[in-house]
Amino acid sequence: MSALPRAGELGLIGCHVCGLVCRDTHTHDLDCPRCGAQLHRRKSASISRTWALLIAAFIFYLPANLLPIMRTVSLGDVDDNTILSGVVELWVKGSPDLAVIVFTASIVVPMLKFLVLGLLLISAQRGSVWAQRQRAMLYRLVELIGYWSMLDVFVVALLTALVRFGVLSQVEPLPGVIYFGLTVVATMLASMSFDPRLIWDNRDNDD
Repeated sequence: MSALPRAGELGLIGCHVCGLVCRDTHTHDLDCPRCGAQLHRRKSASISRTWALLIAAFIFYLPANLLPIMRTVSLGDVDDNTILSGVVELWVKGSPDLAVIVFTASIVVPMLKFLVLGLLLISAQRGSVWAQRQRAMLYRLVELIGYWSMLDVFVVALLTALVRFGVLSQVEPLPGVIYFGLTVVATMLASMSFDPRLIWDNRDNDD
């Protein structure tokens, strides 16, 4: 079965922001006539840049979970909490809903990004034609999660519920918060650097 022509072969280019299909005039700077975003035929060095950002995000993620993210001081009692210990304490102290929110935003969401982006990168590098439609859907899922990534930075705010605020109570952020923020930024940049058109590059071989 003959393959359908690609957009580039038809002189077309799609806007990554609003999805409008535009005529490719082959000029250096081409903007979308609908939303004004700059149009890209391909993202340069997509795989290497995405790998670099994803590895950096994972490196940041380790101290983000191992180091305490906040310190609570109440009546001379000092308590340092990591993300996981905060989740456990929330659950034990009778706030399971809050514990689930913190666990999802700080553990499940970043791990999902790592796994999906890793799968997309490996399959794109190997030129795999396996489950192309499903992989495209996974990429859109990562993009959707990326819009809500700022939920992660509210982990510290949620963990302040651990403190029964009194006159002498204090909450102080600790270095884990910085690494957590770096993880969020790096994973967002990694998903933006990946070119989803790599998923379909070898569709002609899928008979």
